[in-house]
Amino acid sequence: MSDEVFLLVSAAIKSALIIFILLTGFAYSTLLERKFIAALQQRIGPNRVGPFGFFQPLADGLKLVFKEDIVPDGADKVIFTVAPILTSVPALIIMAVVPLGETVAIGKRQMPLGIADLNVGILYILAIASISVYGIVLAGWSSNNKYAMLGGLRSTAQMISYELAMGLSMLAPVMMVGTLSLNQIVNAQKGIWFILLQPIAALVFYITALAETNRAPFDLPEAEQELTAGYHAEYSGMKFASFYMAEYMKMIAVSAIFATLFLGGYRLFGLESLPIKIGAVDLTGWVGPIILLGKVFFSLLAMVWIRGTLPRIRYDYLMSLGWKILLPVSLANAALTAVLVVLGIFPTFGVA
Repeated sequence: MSDEVFLLVSAAIKSALIIFILLTGFAYSTLLERKFIAALQQRIGPNRVGPFGFFQPLADGLKLVFKEDIVPDGADKVIFTVAPILTSVPALIIMAVVPLGETVAIGKRQMPLGIADLNVGILYILAIASISVYGIVLAGWSSNNKYAMLGGLRSTAQMISYELAMGLSMLAPVMMVGTLSLNQIVNAQKGIWFILLQPIAALVFYITALAETNRAPFDLPEAEQELTAGYHAEYSGMKFASFYMAEYMKMIAVSAIFATLFLGGYRLFGLESLPIKIGAVDLTGWVGPIILLGKVFFSLLAMVWIRGTLPRIRYDYLMSLGWKILLPVSLANAALTAVLVVLGIFPTFGVA
């Protein structure tokens, strides 16, 4: 097998594996959320289906598969069907540029643990993250329901408000490293994680990530008190499950991106490079994905904890937080970082 064919085959296998992990992770993120919030609220949570309720996501999935798929008479049937796909697909492909580990040995060949190392990886993330809002807006518009339409409009306004601050918060590690490549940003964090050097940027990114994924307390596009479920009010069956799936996959994706930008990615005090051999099999480098998975797990716990702790905020407070607080803070932090880097006061991690 030539090197080109090997790279193509390995990229296809890694893509299929990441999609499988995201789909499985979505299912068991719902179980994690239900069990963890139940523990916070001193109740039991799912415990009937399988040991410790482990098969509850499977039961929920089967239930949604067999539910009737209803399309309202006044809905635009084509867009109504396409909208859930537009929402869920970006959550699957955004992980393509996230480095999962170092190069590992497969027989006599070396394979990077990651699908693509783009030199504009940050721009790719921002571009793909913006696409999913189209699915939400089109879902609200095509439903021919005023509550769904309001939910879609809310999502658009929320995305515009918080994506500006998110982009500015991502500038901090970019300026320190001097590249848009996520691999280079991870490599620059061998000695120190950027969350210690850029705590404000990390906090702004995490808050805006919650808003971008419509997580509580920023889940105003689907506020049941006002909008009777918002943009997906008319959806049922697997179309509804697609929106549900997209939310949890985006939680996993933004957690992986947060870990990559501010928590050293797959690196942890050199443990990712430990030489490991079992018999004749060389497993050196395979610890990196496990380290990244652990960081994603704790980020998901934090998201669930925030949902179980904070109430949904009022919509005008949501917009004020984005425009009057997060945007000026992230802009000031980016400007200060740029000045300190130019003056040589702030530590930099150039990748000449």
